[in-house]
Amino acid sequence: MTLTTQARILALGEYRPERLVTNAELPSTLDTNDEWIRERTGIQARRIAGADETVVSMAAAAAGKALATAGIDPVDVGLVVLATCSMPTQIPGGAAQVAQLLGTTAAGAFDVNAACAGFCYGLSVAAGAIQTGSAQHVVVIGAEKLSDWVDWNDRRTAIIFADGAGAAVVGPAAKSGIGPVEWGSDGKLSHVIAVPPGGKLLMDGPAVFRWTTTTLAAVARRACSKAGITPDELAAVVPHQANLRIISALARQIGATNAVIADDIVEAGNTSSASIPLALSRLLADGRVRSGDPVLTLGFGAGLTWAGHVIEVP
Repeated sequence: MTLTTQARILALGEYRPERLVTNAELPSTLDTNDEWIRERTGIQARRIAGADETVVSMAAAAAGKALATAGIDPVDVGLVVLATCSMPTQIPGGAAQVAQLLGTTAAGAFDVNAACAGFCYGLSVAAGAIQTGSAQHVVVIGAEKLSDWVDWNDRRTAIIFADGAGAAVVGPAAKSGIGPVEWGSDGKLSHVIAVPPGGKLLMDGPAVFRWTTTTLAAVARRACSKAGITPDELAAVVPHQANLRIISALARQIGATNAVIADDIVEAGNTSSASIPLALSRLLADGRVRSGDPVLTLGFGAGLTWAGHVIEVP
């Protein structure tokens, strides 16, 4: 295949842990109930990984499905990017382990930790690698096992976070299928979502809600402008699946009047960097979007970091 200066997603893959935990099954030590959780988050259930399911194993499973769907041999993968913030240790990273499980041959591999924006960061890096000829095919994966980092006695986080992995195979194309990224960060707010040394995940939910609903609509509109599209031309909006109230507010503010709004959070919970590829994969599987449709992806989370771009559905 002749390389071009353009890149697009060729296929998606996903891995969802078998265990589905409904609101009613959450630990009895939590001062909560199904109605309270649904009203504040929109979540009805979430996937929780078992002891034998790791960030690496889930990432490899999702990526393997994406490669199979794309019809790409692992030996033709030049780069593996793993977006995650929940590896059990900092060293080694997970990407090289994923690459080995996939059967790639000396592919470049690295982890990116931009929390819930990580997949969008990775996708932008992948597009750049294709456009510059650094790789012919790139695998980008968002994978999280947040259940390891949650205090199951803290209802601020235990009701929200979950596990899973979503992957995309990015390759050369005749025309661009991944628009210019609109990204940024605000380290002044790094404390609102954090894991203290030796501790568990802490989150100031009200602060996050205020930030997302006052900042991110403008980011989304700029991403659309960079791609040469107006929000009302979008077929779907796939924001990070943080909270259904946040997702609904953003959709209204963006002005994507004709778009399907991804709502995978209802049955999957908040899977951080995995949430966007999982949500997009579900929309495609359910027939709510079609190949070639323009879709806005918008990741945002701890850091604080954000990234958005318009992509073409594979």
